[in-house]
Order: sequence, then structure tokens, then C-alpha cells
Amino acid sequence: MGNIVWLASYPKSGNTWVRAFIHHLFRNAEDPLDINELGGGNISTSEAQMRWYTSLDPRPPESWTAEDIDRMRPEAHRLIAAAFPGTVFCKTHCALKRSRGYPTINLEVTAGAIYIVRNPLDIAVSYANFQGLDLDMAIQVMNAANFEIPNGPGNVSQPFGSWSQHVASWTAQANDRLLVLRYEDMIETPRETFRRLVVHLGLDADAARIDRAIGHVSFSEMRAQEERHGFSERSPAQERFFRAGRAGQWRDVFDDRQVAAMVKANREQMERFGYLPEAS
Repeated sequence: MGNIVWLASYPKSGNTWVRAFIHHLFRNAEDPLDINELGGGNISTSEAQMRWYTSLDPRPPESWTAEDIDRMRPEAHRLIAAAFPGTVFCKTHCALKRSRGYPTINLEVTAGAIYIVRNPLDIAVSYANFQGLDLDMAIQVMNAANFEIPNGPGNVSQPFGSWSQHVASWTAQANDRLLVLRYEDMIETPRETFRRLVVHLGLDADAARIDRAIGHVSFSEMRAQEERHGFSERSPAQERFFRAGRAGQWRDVFDDRQVAAMVKANREQMERFGYLPEAS
């Protein structure tokens, strides 16, 4: 067994929230940590960071093909595993599959995974804001089979697939080393939901420690920090990263045609997780 615990999700599903909770839980600080330090220390990293790949191919990253990155990805995961002395939580937005013949997740260095799932209707609203897209384009991207985002500043390309492909790839088969969390449960029942995460990781953390970590990663706290200091993960298209922090925002912006398009492409997985709108 390896030492990487994957923090996996389709983009804009709550990955940052879970990472923040884990950092606060492990550091057990009395005051909230700086949100811009979530990638620091020896707790977490991101598998898409360009720095894990540049040592594997000295050519300029802009010359790498998608197949070059697919080929390097398993070895980049080995580098991540070797760089940390113990368990490391590693963010990924890759679907769990093979891409051009290469695995997107190196299971040989994997200890387990936490998968965060969120209503795709709400994701579309957040993703449109994050990428500077209109809502129809965001829906089109999320419904596109085998979608892959290209290289970006500091990150390599990532094969997402459609939202349904992504969710099914990680959750279709039960595995005792996989914990699936719903974003909506993190909002509605945070103590119970984050307690499940703590138990899954086998950590000995009492209720006071868990509650303190939950309080430190509240939406209001993280948004206030972004207002004061900015946030390194905010995209150039966004006015703010921590934008709404609630479930059901899609009802304010979707029309019937857009809802129908999302449901038609994603009915099976939406039904599995309780996301089908009434009368759909």
C-alpha cells in the first residue's frame, strides 16, 4: 500500500473545503490558518502541479503533448509519494480511468481516497463563474464525454470526462478505502459528515477538535480571509473564489431547457445521489 490519500472531485465540488478541514484538523490551531497556506507543509499537494512533471521531461511544458503528460502522470505520482515521509493528501480532478493507455491514478502508491460529489446543477453555476463561461457553455462542458482540460498556468492537463463519467469512475464500485462525501451533507450536517471523514482516516480526534476545525473552515471565515488577503486559487475570471457557499443556487439561474439538458445527460448519477429535480 502507498501513502497517497486522494482528495478527488469534479471541479467546484468542495475539494478546497475538505482540504482546509484536513489541514485544520491536523494542525489543531486555536486560530484559523491562512487559506493561502493550504498547499504548504507536509499535509497536502496537487497532482496536477507542473513542478511534479518538469523533472521528468526537461523540454518546455508548452511542447508536451497530452500523451506525454499521460505517460508522465504515474511517475509524477511516485515522486509525490516519495517526497512526503508519511501520508499525503493529494488533490486530483482526474477521472479514475486510463487515458491513452496510461492510468490517471497510480494505484501502486495509493492508500485510499475521499471523493466529494456535488449536485451538477450547482457545479455548473460555480464552474461558469470560475472559467468565465456562460451557463450554456458550462453545461456543454460538463455533459461532454471524455472532456479534457488543457495545460494551464502551473498545472498540467487533466482528463475529467463528463460529470457522470467522473462520478461513476470513482464511485461505481464500493471500496473500503474509499469514502464518498456529498457537498450538501457537508453544509447541512457538518458535524456528522466530517466525523465520518475522521473515522474513515482512523484518526483519534475528539468532538472539540473536530468542531474547532469545522468552525475554522466555515464559508464566512474563508470568504472573509479572501476579502482581506485574496486567494491564490482564484481564477482571473472570478471576482471571488468563495462566492456563494450554499446548495440550490441553480434554481435562481437555470431555465427549464437548461435543467432538461443537464438531466438528460446525467440522469443515472443524479438519481443515485438524490440530485434529480422534482418532476424530472
